[in-house]
Amino acid sequence: MRYPLPEPARRAIAKLGRDLSLARRRRRLSQAALADRSGIAVNTVRRLEKGEPSGSIEHLARILYVLGELERLETLLDTGTDAVGLLMMDEGLPQRIRARKSKGAL
Repeated sequence: MRYPLPEPARRAIAKLGRDLSLARRRRRLSQAALADRSGIAVNTVRRLEKGEPSGSIEHLARILYVLGELERLETLLDTGTDAVGLLMMDEGLPQRIRARKSKGAL
């Protein structure tokens, strides 16, 4: 069973498509030139820019590489800045830590 895409996710993908289009045009690249440099089909670039949710992460990575923005994908879900995950980890920490007694101590 396939569930519908949540509306906030659909909006985020649509915004990403608009941003890809704007970044491409600011670099004065046609869709065909971006597709050629990325090694993907022009129709794939068009679908991504329209915000269609069927695009693959590989295609996105190829486009970001050509646009010089690949580091944004690398830091997309950086675990060092995952506030919810860090908070959950901190909740599981012990309240205090006692020193271990060594066998030779009196």
